[in-house]
Amino acid sequence: MSAIVAAPLLVALAGAIGCLLLRSRPRLLRGVSLLAGVGYLLATVALARAVYADGDAILVYYLSGWQAPYGITLVADRLSVIFIGLTAIVSLAALWVSIKTIDASGQRISYHALYQFMVVGITGSFLTADIFNLFVWFEVMLMASYVLVVFHSGPEQTRAGMQYVVLNLLGSAVMLLAIGGLYATTGTLNMADIARRLAEPAAYGIAPGPVLGLTGLLLCVFALKAGLVPFQFWVPGAYQAAPPPVTAMLAGVVKKVGIYAIIRLYFSVFAVASIPDAGGLAVVAGKPFLVVFGGVILVMALLSILLGGIGAAGRNNLDALLAYSSISQVGFIVLPLAVAATTLPGDSLFRAGVLATIVYAIIHGFAKGVLFLVSGAIEDHVGTLEFSQLGGISEQAPVLSGAFFVGGLTLIGIPPLFGFFGKLLVFKVGVDAQNTIGWIAVGATLIGAILTITYVTRAWERAFWGPPNEFVEELTASPSVVAVIAGLAIIIIALGIGFQPVYELANGATSAVIDTDAYVRAVLGPESAHAIGGGLR
Repeated sequence: MSAIVAAPLLVALAGAIGCLLLRSRPRLLRGVSLLAGVGYLLATVALARAVYADGDAILVYYLSGWQAPYGITLVADRLSVIFIGLTAIVSLAALWVSIKTIDASGQRISYHALYQFMVVGITGSFLTADIFNLFVWFEVMLMASYVLVVFHSGPEQTRAGMQYVVLNLLGSAVMLLAIGGLYATTGTLNMADIARRLAEPAAYGIAPGPVLGLTGLLLCVFALKAGLVPFQFWVPGAYQAAPPPVTAMLAGVVKKVGIYAIIRLYFSVFAVASIPDAGGLAVVAGKPFLVVFGGVILVMALLSILLGGIGAAGRNNLDALLAYSSISQVGFIVLPLAVAATTLPGDSLFRAGVLATIVYAIIHGFAKGVLFLVSGAIEDHVGTLEFSQLGGISEQAPVLSGAFFVGGLTLIGIPPLFGFFGKLLVFKVGVDAQNTIGWIAVGATLIGAILTITYVTRAWERAFWGPPNEFVEELTASPSVVAVIAGLAIIIIALGIGFQPVYELANGATSAVIDTDAYVRAVLGPESAHAIGGGLR
């Protein structure tokens, strides 16, 4: 049992509580919040070192000493660490921009406590080992984000916030219903225990049919959290209404919680389950659950890429363009998973699909963090993001423009930037599949790439190119804000030039996903091996 697993969670929680207690002392409040952000990054580094120090270990921490599957369990492996690392970097950059751009009264009243609680929820979601606490951490994250979306309290923010709240509350109700059904069906909430039982359902008296339906409901909830079509309605309004640093977190990190849940549950835990022989599913009887889920994910990915890309290309506002772009890009993230679902978990294509998704999720997190922070810096000083009132920003603010240029080219996939390798891996997964779904994925990748080129070029030409107009002549962003945004852009460049270490990290995270057997043994103990009976990988 390793207490280091809880370190990032405890640091963020301590920061949130400290911010609540220091509301009457603004300078100290900001200092504590920033200290929590730095501490979170250091705790993440320590956790990563612990995971990779002992042969890529899976670290487990039982809260209150209650052993799994009965107690609350936290688990850190190569998959969770890579997403927590993304959270640590993007959240610290967004926090610094918050300190410099959010008005003093807002920071004093509630902003920093809400921000830290959002990080608490994100971290708990990445570390939890049972599906009920996944729901709990989702709610911690969402409750903080509800308030942050309407932080400016204008009519537009209130409207967008209501839509965001209502849709996510409905999603939370469905998630709780599905979790209750899974508990009634499988007799457990622990992810490792669910995997062990689904590998041998007859031994535990489990009927796979109801489990298939309940996990289908959960997939809809995770798609809502990720902003996939047809659950994307909240994305444009929420992203434009929230303060820019919050939007950077929503697009760069919060969406990844839904992606993480899909990877962890459907391509590790539920991947061991098979569709029953009886009923109206004779065509796929005896095949893994993923056969059904792969088709659903494929449709969601295709519609997200197309509708999001077309929507972005038609926007006349920079924030709106980036919001619709996020819908399209999340389609790219999950597209390889649809292809991977056409094969068995032990096949190389399965591994390649999960790997491509992890790499693209990291790319999107950094790129969207940069792009929304640049957009926020422009709005903070110009007062508008309408293309009709922008132009010539590259001449007035070259470093800020350069950061946007790097983020945009990353989304397009221009070598040697990080995004090139993500697009290449997604494309390669489709080609290697050599089946109908694979070729559909290839076509969607090409069409989506054309749409990405279209809206990124349009944003650059309308907002950044040409002579400065009267609205941007006085654009002088804070040097420290520009430095932080430029730092994120430099990270993107460095990750592209030095992609091999990133690839190895993502490959290790992929191994953590597909080796369900190791996850079960780590959480439930070596004695659980006799119950697995070769049913897991």
